[in-house]
Amino acid sequence: MKVTERTKVKRLPARGAYDRETIYPILDEAFICHVGFVVDGQPYVIPTAFARIGDDLYIHGSSASRMLRSISKGIDICVTVTLVDGLVLARSAFHHSINYRSVVVLGKATLVEDADEKEKALEAFTEHLIPGRWPEIRWPNELELKATSVLKLPIEEASAKVRTGDPKDDDEDYVMNVWAGVIPLTTAAGTPVPDSLLNDGITIPEHVTNYRHK
Repeated sequence: MKVTERTKVKRLPARGAYDRETIYPILDEAFICHVGFVVDGQPYVIPTAFARIGDDLYIHGSSASRMLRSISKGIDICVTVTLVDGLVLARSAFHHSINYRSVVVLGKATLVEDADEKEKALEAFTEHLIPGRWPEIRWPNELELKATSVLKLPIEEASAKVRTGDPKDDDEDYVMNVWAGVIPLTTAAGTPVPDSLLNDGITIPEHVTNYRHK
């Protein structure tokens, strides 16, 4: 992974990481990314689903999407992902923080036009959300494929930033009789709720009942 002036972590640089072994697990755990880009001098940041295949990040949406039409022209984009792991409660208001893992990917995205690659990307989107789902559902038909655009962004210029551990209080504040520590936060699956129009007799598949967030 190349380290550039654009990706180098300048604020608290010890929290920065530039290796794929750190970056990829964060991308693979998250569901939503935010895509930043500029069109006609106006900045936009749009949330969207994504998936990773190897060293490439894929995003998709309607072929009529302004975001996809704009960034498919080869403009610079910034994709960010953030996972929140805990609330960090310090003894002082100033040192309250959040334990998190984040990734920034910079580059230019290209439109995926190869039919096989496009279908593999759509499969990856589905399997990223819930593994085991793709074999059981109807795959996109020709009309749906035409209505969907898929863009590929090589993961070449990227960085991660991670905060873990206890609050970092000022030395003189450690004598205060104030509780300090971390409230862990996790994403957990609830009980599946059947579609109100579900046909009678359809049982919940194992990939749903056994689903656990990464």
